[in-house]
Amino acid sequence: MSHSSPAPLRRKVVTSPDAPSGTGPYSPALIVGDLVYVAGQGPLDPKTNEICGNDIQEQTRLTFANIAALLKAAGTSLASAIKVNVYLSDMQNYEEFNAIYGQLFQPPYPVRTTVAAGLYGILIEVDCVATVEGEREAASV
Repeated sequence: MSHSSPAPLRRKVVTSPDAPSGTGPYSPALIVGDLVYVAGQGPLDPKTNEICGNDIQEQTRLTFANIAALLKAAGTSLASAIKVNVYLSDMQNYEEFNAIYGQLFQPPYPVRTTVAAGLYGILIEVDCVATVEGEREAASV
C-alpha cells in the first residue's frame, strides 16, 4: 500500500495600495488554503511608510486600517478574523487600545493575545489570521 503526500497548499501573496508595502523580506499577507495570514502591521502611512499618529488611539486606528486593507485585498474583512496578536510598547496603553478594539469587532470575537513588546518607534503592532470565506459585516475602522 503506497502512501502519497498531500498536495502542498498554494500560497498567494496579498498586497494593497492602501496598506504599507513593508520594510523587509516578507509578504504583507498570504492566502494559504481558506486562511489569510497578515504580517505584523503598525501605524505606517500606506503612501510613505512613515510612522503616523501621536497617541495610542490614532496608532491603533491606523494599524487596523492597514490590516483591513490587506484583508479586503484578500477578499475578506476584519469580521472574518479568527486570531489576533497585539503587541503594545506599554501596557499603560491597554485600556485605550482595548476601547477601540471593542469598536472594531463584534461577537463572536476573534481569539486574542495582547503582550508588551519592545517596539521600534511605534506604540502598537498587530498581526492576525482570518478566514477567506464566511465573512460578516464589521465595524468601520
